[in-house]
Amino acid sequence: MREQLFAYVKKKYKAAPEHLWSRYPDYAIFRHADNKKWFGLVMNIRRKNLGLDGEDVVDILNVKLPDPRLVDLLVQEPGYFRGYHISRGNWVSILLDGTVPFEDVCRWLAESYVTTASRETKQKHRPPKEWLVPANPKYYDVEAAFAASKEIDWKQGAGIKQGDTVFLYVAAPVSAILYQCRVTKTDIPFRYQEGRVQIRALMRIKLQKRFPPDRFSFDVLRTKYGVGAVRGPRGIPDSLSAALRSG
Repeated sequence: MREQLFAYVKKKYKAAPEHLWSRYPDYAIFRHADNKKWFGLVMNIRRKNLGLDGEDVVDILNVKLPDPRLVDLLVQEPGYFRGYHISRGNWVSILLDGTVPFEDVCRWLAESYVTTASRETKQKHRPPKEWLVPANPKYYDVEAAFAASKEIDWKQGAGIKQGDTVFLYVAAPVSAILYQCRVTKTDIPFRYQEGRVQIRALMRIKLQKRFPPDRFSFDVLRTKYGVGAVRGPRGIPDSLSAALRSG
C-alpha cells in the first residue's frame, strides 16, 4: 500500500515523498508546496510499538485531523492509533496493511491536506457556499442584464469561488432578493474606480431562479430570518437557505 499511496499523492496533490532522515531511509513526508507544512508522514515501525502483537515491521501513515474529538473516535477503530512520535496536534497513525481500506486512508489524508494547508489552499478546497450579495439599481440595471443574457459578469466578493451560489439582493426601491445564481468563473481581471465604487476583479454568474419581490422582501428578511441591511457579500442563515431552496 506504501507504493500505491505514493503514486496517489503524486497524482492528486503533485507532491513527491521526501526522505529527510539518513537513519530512517524508509520514512517519507508529504508537504505543501506553498507553506511547506507536512500533511502526511509514512513510517515503518514494529507492530509492538503500536501495542500490537508481533515483532514484524508495518507501514503507517501519520495524518493531522482538524478536531480532537474526531481523533478520539477514530482511535477506537481497528487500524487507527494516536500519532506515533507525533501525538500532539491531533495526529493519527493509520495502518497501511489493509486493515483500513485504501479509500479511507485517502479520505483522512485529504482531511490532513486541508487541515495543514495555507489559507489560499483551504479556500480552494472548501465545499460550495451560499452568499447574499447586494445589487444597487442606481449603478447597474441587473434586470435588463438578465433579460439580455442568463449569464453576466459581476463584481467579485472576497471569499467567493467557482461553484458557489449567489442570491442577489436588489436594493431600494426594490429591497428584496430577486435572483439565485451559480458562480461559473472567478478572478476575471478588471479595474474600475469611480468615487466610492471600486472593482478589482469580476466573477461570472448564471441565473438559476427568480423570486417575486414580496417573497424575500427586506421586511420579511428582517422579521422572519434576522437579516438586516445587506451592504456587502455575506453568508446566509440556515433557515433562510432552506426557504430560498424551496422557492
